Amino acid sequence: MTITFHGAARTVTGSKHLIVLNDDTRILLDCGMFQGMGEHTEDLNEHFGFNPANVDYLILSHAHIDHCGLIPRLVAQGFRGSIFSTAPTMDLARILLMDSAKIQMQDIEYSNKHRAKKGLPLLNALYTEVQAIESLRLFKIVDYHEEYEISPSVKLRFTDAGHLIGSAAIHLSITENNKQTQITFSGDVGRYDDMLLKKPQTFPQADYILLESTYGDSLHKDAGNVEDALLEIIRQTCETKKGKLIIPAFSVGRTQELLYALNALELKGVLPDLRYYVDSPLSEKATRVVMDHPEVYNKAVTDILKTDPNPFGFKGLTFIESTEESKALNDDPTPCVIISASGMAEAGRVKHHIKNNIGNVKCTILMVGYSEPNSLGGHLLRGDKEVMIYGEMYNVMAEVRSIKSMSAHGDYNDLLHFISCQDPQKVKKIFLVHGEYEVQQHFKEKIIDKGFKDVEIPYQHQKVMLK
Repeated sequence: MTITFHGAARTVTGSKHLIVLNDDTRILLDCGMFQGMGEHTEDLNEHFGFNPANVDYLILSHAHIDHCGLIPRLVAQGFRGSIFSTAPTMDLARILLMDSAKIQMQDIEYSNKHRAKKGLPLLNALYTEVQAIESLRLFKIVDYHEEYEISPSVKLRFTDAGHLIGSAAIHLSITENNKQTQITFSGDVGRYDDMLLKKPQTFPQADYILLESTYGDSLHKDAGNVEDALLEIIRQTCETKKGKLIIPAFSVGRTQELLYALNALELKGVLPDLRYYVDSPLSEKATRVVMDHPEVYNKAVTDILKTDPNPFGFKGLTFIESTEESKALNDDPTPCVIISASGMAEAGRVKHHIKNNIGNVKCTILMVGYSEPNSLGGHLLRGDKEVMIYGEMYNVMAEVRSIKSMSAHGDYNDLLHFISCQDPQKVKKIFLVHGEYEVQQHFKEKIIDKGFKDVEIPYQHQKVMLK
């Protein structure tokens, strides 16, 4: 059999890995959208590197857009197989894919107005809401730890990866020529001290492992400091400077963590008396999905639920629905906190909030997760004094800060912990995916130091024979 790495290869987004068996059965692991890749993003998302119509099965690790965001395009181009996921992943994918289609249409319309004025060719969305709906009909639910027979020669098992509700490491047992091969794809690995979720689970012995490496050279700070750091930034921005605090945050996962932290501050009686806006219709839907799946929570959250039935709600919180309400926030000078998607500030309403506040020295833009270096969030984190937003350059006058410890990705200790359940002598090869190349090179050495003998960093569209 072979495996070809069509995304998240020496980069963090666009997760897509295609396994082809000797009988030509084709299994795709994830079908993610590339994000924040600068001028190359559009081309990378338009061309898969394989024929979607020839893929037999798709197995989805979790519902973040860089892992599921191109599923409707895959279906539009001929894929008709089953899509296997956990129940929470399907619930989240339903709202995320519909929202992605809607945002694409809105952003394309906005961009095309400027392109038309400049005589530039108009752009097309990757897919429509109708195509997103068509793709959702192909989902099939597989529970954690259930051994599911995809075909007579392929068995699937999910284990909790602790990264997002429903997130799973994928384990395949493939029989060819009367010989079994065990392949594990980590998806994205969460943290062993996550604010909301259970720890990543151990998994069966594997012959081959596809391991994410986003923070393969980093250690996160103590997550317990998140509330204190958030409180200090709110006070400094909204009470001292009398400005707005803009927080780009992914609608699923990060937004709920922020709301949970803010709720904890209110329970302690120290949350500043301000207006707190979640400006993302998707975030409200995602928060409802998170609340519908309490089985994923860790013990600390479960204990809080005994006395606080809504750990994501507090005084002063408003969910913004309409575009008109969102625009009105830009005309209101009152100090406030605005949490809005997307987390890399590449699309959605937060991009407009940044555009309207980036020139104000009173305001702060707070980054609370990973951003591709070429994304708007990446440029802000790097300290660029000028950034391009919707084709125009803006001076960065607002303060840019970050809370790195909020990442839902495990650091290198978490990742090494994740593979510690394996006998290194029985693992034939580890493929490092979902990471920047320089980071992966550092992480490779840490893995080798743990006794794993063969670690490879595949490049985009590289095909590897699995012996």
